[in-house]
Amino acid sequence: MPHSILWSLVLTLHLVSIIMWVGGGAYAAVVLRPSLSLLDQTQRNSVHLQTMARFFKGLTHAIPTTLITGWLLILHEGGFANAPWTTNAMQLLGLVMAILFARMYMGTYQKLRRAIRPQASGFDSVRKQVLIIVALGILAVLCASLGHPFV
Repeated sequence: MPHSILWSLVLTLHLVSIIMWVGGGAYAAVVLRPSLSLLDQTQRNSVHLQTMARFFKGLTHAIPTTLITGWLLILHEGGFANAPWTTNAMQLLGLVMAILFARMYMGTYQKLRRAIRPQASGFDSVRKQVLIIVALGILAVLCASLGHPFV
């Protein structure tokens, strides 16, 4: 495989993982959660827990893929020392997002999953945490855009 095609594939994998992470979070928090209010409490909790389980399982693959491919791309472009501030900001935001996800996954989500009758406040907490992660993801995309202006 030619060298440029390989790095294009790494970049594609990076972008697809980010789309799943940030786009999926935006969908879950902005579209899915309000739509569940049409269901009764038991159905709403069941659908919400099943949806989160599938989404979070996907993120356990997408997040490491995003971080690893990002680091590979930084190394390909000359290393961490030569990376522009926008790349370093993007890397920092990605790491913060990953830490916030791990905290939410290991904490709030596990409490909801194990509860006999999950409370709405737990789902609201997850939604707020996901919205923070989405906002940081949008800032990371802004950093990427600032780092590669069109001429």
